Amino acid sequence: MESLIQAITVYALPVLFGITLHEAAHGYVARMFGDPTAYQAGRVSLNPIRHVDLVGTIIVPLVLLFGTKLLGGGGLLFGWAKPVPVDWSRLNRPKRDMLWVALAGPASNLLMAILWAVELRLLTSGGAGMSSFWVQMAIAGVQINLVLMALNLFPLPPLDGGRIVFSLLPGPLAYKYSRLEPYGLVILLVLMMTGVLWKLLIPLLMLGQTIVTWFL
Repeated sequence: MESLIQAITVYALPVLFGITLHEAAHGYVARMFGDPTAYQAGRVSLNPIRHVDLVGTIIVPLVLLFGTKLLGGGGLLFGWAKPVPVDWSRLNRPKRDMLWVALAGPASNLLMAILWAVELRLLTSGGAGMSSFWVQMAIAGVQINLVLMALNLFPLPPLDGGRIVFSLLPGPLAYKYSRLEPYGLVILLVLMMTGVLWKLLIPLLMLGQTIVTWFL
């Protein structure tokens, strides 16, 4: 139980900010491209309380963390916040601008992973050991944000990766592709439960790790 409480304190801030800033980034970029919906709803904010989803931000990460500690494995930790409202029709050029709005979330996670990596470097160069609480938090921050980046870039609607693919495809193909969206979460859950998802995410995780390594 003590190790679980320690793990919660280490992962709490990285999970909270990794998830909530992801959503705030969507809203911020949507506003830049003409849609103020998220801004008007108060969702372009660094205040985590505005983005917290009871299930996705708190319960799911805790369950996954508990399961990882119970089984003694190295499972991947993730979650989600309340989706930021985006009215795609209000964007200046909806199909094109959708790419940038969707990309903003994973890009924010990559940026946060880099910032945690910089903190890790500063801590270790300052003499902090690997068992230090802040070192462990920095490592968790890198890991969580790379997972969130990779998961959200997976090319399946309604994930950000699916929005990006939709934006890049020619019109007729894009709309055919968008028909997957009602089944996207079911497909994602099946891939996750069978363990296939994490294998498919390896290239994206390795890419993120390569970028982050430049700052270590």
